[in-house]
This record gives sequence, structure tokens and C-alpha cells, in this order.
Amino acid sequence: MAGVAGGGGGGGGGNDFQWCFSQVKGAIDEDVAEADIISTVEFNYSGDLLATGDKGGRVVIFQREQENKSRPHSRGEYNVYSTFQSHEPEFDYLKSLEIEEKINKIRWLPQQNAAHFLLSTNDKTIKLWKISERDKRAEGYNLKDEDGRLRDPFRITALRVPILKPMDLMVEASPRRIFANAHTYHINSISVNSDHETYLSADDLRINLWHLEITDRSFNIVDIKPANMEELTEVITAAEFHPHHCNVFVYSSSKGTIRLCDMRSSALCDRHSKFFEEPEDPSSRSFFSEIISSISDVKFSHSGRYMMTRDYLSVKVWDLNMENRPVETYQVHEYLRSKLCSLYENDCIFDKFECCWNGSDSAIMTGSYNNFFRMFDRNTRRDITLEASRESSKPRAILKPRKVCTGGKRKKDEISVDSLDFNKKILHTAWHPAENIIAVAATNNLYIFQDKIN
Repeated sequence: MAGVAGGGGGGGGGNDFQWCFSQVKGAIDEDVAEADIISTVEFNYSGDLLATGDKGGRVVIFQREQENKSRPHSRGEYNVYSTFQSHEPEFDYLKSLEIEEKINKIRWLPQQNAAHFLLSTNDKTIKLWKISERDKRAEGYNLKDEDGRLRDPFRITALRVPILKPMDLMVEASPRRIFANAHTYHINSISVNSDHETYLSADDLRINLWHLEITDRSFNIVDIKPANMEELTEVITAAEFHPHHCNVFVYSSSKGTIRLCDMRSSALCDRHSKFFEEPEDPSSRSFFSEIISSISDVKFSHSGRYMMTRDYLSVKVWDLNMENRPVETYQVHEYLRSKLCSLYENDCIFDKFECCWNGSDSAIMTGSYNNFFRMFDRNTRRDITLEASRESSKPRAILKPRKVCTGGKRKKDEISVDSLDFNKKILHTAWHPAENIIAVAATNNLYIFQDKIN
């Protein structure tokens, strides 16, 4: 079967194409340093920049190279543009808690000028970073020499006009705002509003609304903390602003429900406008039902008409106008249903998989185990399983579809459920906003794949 026809916004349309390898970033070592594990991946609005955050608090930004006529196959490769330490480990002395530096989320702001801005967050603190280029420097100051030392005022006999001289390109990352001390619990989501002035941050029990210019206060817009913590039955798992309506946002819960709130109705959005929940099938209820129904990610489609949610075994697409059930459900790895007991014992059942849309909302992608990731074509209802591995990392190598055998006789190309590696998991993926280019984080490696149109 050919690849899922993604038709990302621009090219592709309904044509079948195959995915092929483009690049892999990161070390090949067998023993991976914990700090190097990628924890978030995000394209900017144009798709020319790709940011990754890791458990060591670093942000690495890749920039797409211009098309090169002498190397037609290197169609827009991504190379390192800037690397900086976004967060450092901290210690909360009042609560005797270590605050780790791991980057939980990165969100780009729409570009307004030559510089780029992004928000990055760890468990407690959100930072606004400015990434700018410098290729000129001023020379010929009056009060100091070229090496920066102050000149003797008695030696200054004439006024000089400083001039700008070209220099090697420098990319600087500087923190412009630090938004701290607003979350008691761990931040799991940040989302920039379509008004480009405000953004939200969500932790387990509360959602705050911030203005990008104001760091010392935020507005609490959702608070689900019960008066008595023993009555706590659910937590917030993800939250996102609508892509076009600046007053609408959604948040998902560990009970598998999604609430849509309208900030015009009241300042505190404790009462939702819409409540999305699929009734549970009593016949499939088990000890693990509640755990696997917890939603790990929620994403609006680019059009704003649909939203997609990811739980442990499936991806669901909801029409915002229909609350009682999803319009589409895709099984990601149904073959793991019989393995839930061992996944519970090794804690994998609590893994938080993310999901993403392609540029035209016609295809969706999410990760699985064994470095597999899944794509679903919403128009043809076809799906494909691909693998991010060094074996198929020759330039332009076509990715072969993978099949998992659940029982009975295993065919030649199939892999048995029992031989899946649960330590190799694809939790974070991103799809270019306009083209069929995808970024897939596999532990400490970032794989970039693109389409090869037949």
C-alpha cells in the first residue's frame, strides 16, 4: 500500500505517495543520556523552523535550507540554527521539591518582524525567547577602543562617527519575559491565542490566562480543585485555544472527557459551554478502562471545525457541533489491549502520546511503541504503520509499511506483538504546516521524513 495521502495544505492533494527518509539528528550511541531525550517537537507557522526541547532543558532550533539546484534531492534540509539552555534545574525550598529542567512544551508565536519568538515551559516556569540574527557590528566608538577598554578623555581630539561593519552571522537567543509562580502543579500545556496577545497555561487542576507583556499576574480561568483534595476524581491533561475564535478554548481530562469553554460567558470558565464524551461500552469494561480512557493530547484542526483527541489505544476526531460521540475513531495499536496487564506493571500504560494534523486536515499522525508511528487518511480511511529507525536511514530510502502480527502464523515481514520494544516509543511528532514533511522524535533522535511523489 502506498503512503497515506497527506496533501499537506500545498502539494500532495489526493495523490498516493510514499514517505522517504530525509534526515536524522542526534547521537547513535546505545546508552542514551537522560538529558538528551527529546520531550517536545514543534514547527513554526511557516514550517521553516523546527524546534525541539529535551529533558536537559535545552532548546535546539533547526532551520530549513533554501533549495539547492546542484543538489536537487536535498529538498529543503533542516540544519541547526540555534541551541540554547532554556531552563535550569531548581529547588523549591518551601516544599522541598526539585523542579526539573525538562522542557514540557514549546509554542511559536506568529512572526511579526525579522526576529522569531517562542514560549517554552518546564513544570513551573514559562519563558518567552527572542531568536534574532546579527551580521553587522559597530566600530569606531569615541569613548572606547576596539577591544572595549575606555579611552583616556585627554587623547580624544576628534569626534568619530561609528560605522557598521559586516561580521559572521550570529544567532542570539535572549529571554524577553519570564512567567513564574502561577502554578502549584505541573504545567502540561501552553497555547497561544489567535489574538497573538494572550496565551494559556494549564496544570493538573487549573488553567491560567496570560498577557504576553505582563509577567507578574495572570487570570485563573479554570479551577477544578475540590475544597477537599480527597474528593479529587479527575485532572486536566491538555488544553488548547481555538485557532480562529480568541474566546474559545478546550481542555481534556483524565476521565476521557473534553470541555469547550467560552470566555465571553464568564470570567471563571468553571461551567463549560460544551461537553464531549463518548458513552462507554459496558461489554468492554475492565480494570484498565479508566486509565486507558485518559486523554493525553487534544488538538484543533487548522480549519477550527474539528478537534482530535488521543487516548492510550485510539485517536478520535470530534465535530465541534456534535458532543455525544466522535465522528471518527482510529485504532492506533489495538493489539496491545491483551497486553494491558504487563503495560500497567512496567508503567507504559501511563505514557502520554501526542497527535498532530497535516496542513489540510486530511490526515493525522500519532506515535506508538517499537519506534512505530501511525498515519490515518481521513478521506480514504486507509492507515499505515511506519518505523523511525537507523536501518532505513539512507537518503531518500522509502519507508516500508510495518505490520504487527497478533497471533497465529507470522508472515515474513510481520513483527510479533511479543517482540515489540516498549522502551522505544514515539511520543512526540510534528507535521509541516504546508507540506508533507514530518518530524518524529525517537528517544534522543529526531527523524525527518518527506514525501516521494510517484
